[in-house]
Amino acid sequence: MHRILRMVALAAGLSMASLSAHAAGDTVIGGKMYFDLSHLSQKLNGIPTSKDGTGLDVKRFYFSVTHRFNTIWSVNLTTDFNYVSSDKQTNLFVKKAYLQGDFNKMAILRVGATDMPWIPFAEHAYGYRFVENTIIDRLHFGNSSDWGVHMLGKGGNNLFNYQVSWVNGGGYKHPNRTRGMDLAGRVGFQPVQGLMLGLGAYSGKLGKATQVVPALHTAQRYDALVAYHNSMFRIGGEYFNARNWRNINTVATDRADGYSVYGNVNLRRDMAVFARYDKSNLSKTIDPSLQDTYYNIGISQVLAKGLILALVYKHDNRQSNTSQLKSDEIGVWGQVKF
Repeated sequence: MHRILRMVALAAGLSMASLSAHAAGDTVIGGKMYFDLSHLSQKLNGIPTSKDGTGLDVKRFYFSVTHRFNTIWSVNLTTDFNYVSSDKQTNLFVKKAYLQGDFNKMAILRVGATDMPWIPFAEHAYGYRFVENTIIDRLHFGNSSDWGVHMLGKGGNNLFNYQVSWVNGGGYKHPNRTRGMDLAGRVGFQPVQGLMLGLGAYSGKLGKATQVVPALHTAQRYDALVAYHNSMFRIGGEYFNARNWRNINTVATDRADGYSVYGNVNLRRDMAVFARYDKSNLSKTIDPSLQDTYYNIGISQVLAKGLILALVYKHDNRQSNTSQLKSDEIGVWGQVKF
């Protein structure tokens, strides 16, 4: 009896070892964290706001699990955690949750919540997302992830890439069902190594059209990007033009546009100096005086694979004829990736 039990235990152990090895081969775990330790001086019409002060923020911590069933089908779950000291609360969201079918490089299907066509594309070209969101994300004229059906791919030896997304429109934090879904798309071209050109568009109700509250307008956004990088430097720019983004349910219509230019110079393989400048008109019809000017400058250092720190100064000035919100921030920003 003891011999039989030992044989059963040995067989079970070998089976578990085989299952563990199989799972390890098919399942990938990863993560990414953005954090900063900084001093923020923020004044509204010359009076300090509640965000004025010094503190540590974990702006984002993504934890992802990807499991591949076979050569075609896989599934991904990515959670999104953030803690901002001025908000005095911790939030946890599902950033991505999708089923993926890899039919070929030109036809990758994703069903669920995943990257939208534009913001992640612009982040990749920018290269310093851990320091600051790209202009559309920073000004809240778009979502980085949303729930829906997505088709993407690339071809021509990486000459071009594309993505088309049919989504709920409220972003990954608000997976609500509405009267219709939004459409977003992007095409990218890489005519020579290191040069990326991109065009994007968005049209929809942003998840705000319901049976109870019908939408009065359709939000639209048009995007363009040019970026180039090599082993010595990176330079790029992004432009957007948005219509009725914040006027879906109001009688009034409005427009906004803006641009962002950025670049960095590599002092050596693990160190670079960088800068960025944004200029935006936030309400060209209702309040043409409302504008936002933002810039940053800093130096970054790669400490280890997956770990980078940057000493940064930021300035943001949002003003109109009736108000001014001015922010100056200095500190250390970092990214951990595994």
